[in-house]
Amino acid sequence: MSENKTAIVFPGQGSQSLGMLGGLSASYSQIQETFEEASDALGRDLWALAQEGPVEALNQTQNTQPLVLTASIAMWRVLKSQLDVQPTLMAGHSLGEYSALVCSDSLSFVEAVKLVEQRAQFMQQAVPEGEGAMAAILGLSVDALIDICQQAAEGDVVSAVNFNAPGQVVIAGNIAAVTRAMGLAKDQGAKRALPLPVSVPSHCALMLPAAEKLLAVMSAVEFNSPNVPVLHNTDVAEHTDANGIRAALGKQLHTPVRWVETVESLVKSNVNTVIECGPGKVLSGLNKRIDKSLGLYSVGDEGSFNKTIEALS
Repeated sequence: MSENKTAIVFPGQGSQSLGMLGGLSASYSQIQETFEEASDALGRDLWALAQEGPVEALNQTQNTQPLVLTASIAMWRVLKSQLDVQPTLMAGHSLGEYSALVCSDSLSFVEAVKLVEQRAQFMQQAVPEGEGAMAAILGLSVDALIDICQQAAEGDVVSAVNFNAPGQVVIAGNIAAVTRAMGLAKDQGAKRALPLPVSVPSHCALMLPAAEKLLAVMSAVEFNSPNVPVLHNTDVAEHTDANGIRAALGKQLHTPVRWVETVESLVKSNVNTVIECGPGKVLSGLNKRIDKSLGLYSVGDEGSFNKTIEALS
């Protein structure tokens, strides 16, 4: 029988919720401490925003990105305090890739919080709020959806950007083109076409200006070789040198998140346990659809955390 190998995966934007980690914070001091560290770095109270909102502010990308990163790092610290977890691989969905780099000791937490806030600002500057959109399309093949995006573009940008699970692909681009693609997808038999509550169209060509700014900023940021290999979204590959990591993070902004291939790669590496570390359970749901043989756990709230500790202790 093959050795039991564990991967840790970190969620991206869309996993945030009002009051996240509130129930756990009374029991584990690392949560408040992590949020204080991030708040000091950014000069604003992230914990108050996470607990009190308003929701509209929680969902603005320049707030969401540091919040989800901070929540993910907090949960990693709590998890390590309660469980002798020795992952063989890490990965993150979009923004979650930064969480993976912090938890693999490639990037300092304070640097990461500042970096993702800038990343969010560059993304919002590239496409002003209300001009871009993202939508989840359920029940169509990747090829069918790529054809639909080509038909719907009409001189605008719309493309398939998150290959999340079989039959679940996210599209992004100019709002008019995304709307046209949603209509065409429904006409061609999509089960659902759902607009996502985000203020920027991530991972499409509209993000090229943001990627250029991000690469310029990252040239001054120190990256170390990760202690645990991190699979990157853009190429489903590990990078160990600073320039390779920077290039992958820059390219990630304007190229698709290849999540299905990432999970398949974990399985090929003999990973049989995957722990989602951060708010929500979005990735666990996707991972189950990609490979039902995996043992899937999450640590995003009191209930899931206690179940995971009990099962894996």
